[in-house]
Amino acid sequence: MAAKEGLPKYERICKENDIELLFAKGKGISIYPYRVVYLFHKNESRPATCRVLLSVSKKRFHHAFKRNRVKRLIRESWRKNKLPLVEICERDNISLDVALVYTATLIHSYDEMFTKTKKVIHELVKRYPEH
Repeated sequence: MAAKEGLPKYERICKENDIELLFAKGKGISIYPYRVVYLFHKNESRPATCRVLLSVSKKRFHHAFKRNRVKRLIRESWRKNKLPLVEICERDNISLDVALVYTATLIHSYDEMFTKTKKVIHELVKRYPEH
């Protein structure tokens, strides 16, 4: 469905409290080139959502244009692959917060990012029942 392929503001984690909660209570996995921190939770105060946070280290990429390039690639690959997670969230009325921390020191191609992001999403789908 084309309508769900966007990445609107409500599907991004912006608030500091939400970020702190994610890193404090979330579980982590490593799938190169990402360090993934995720948290499934019931939240009655807002509708079921699948939100994402992207992080690219200034230590690894000193120039902002390189960090922005990596974030654009990750954002696009997430946008194209997120549908299975969105369907789970809507079906079971839960929220999922995911932080993708880019750990590589090189900028990978879009195809590599797409493949790895797809792998991350399939891993999160497999880990869903354990929440």
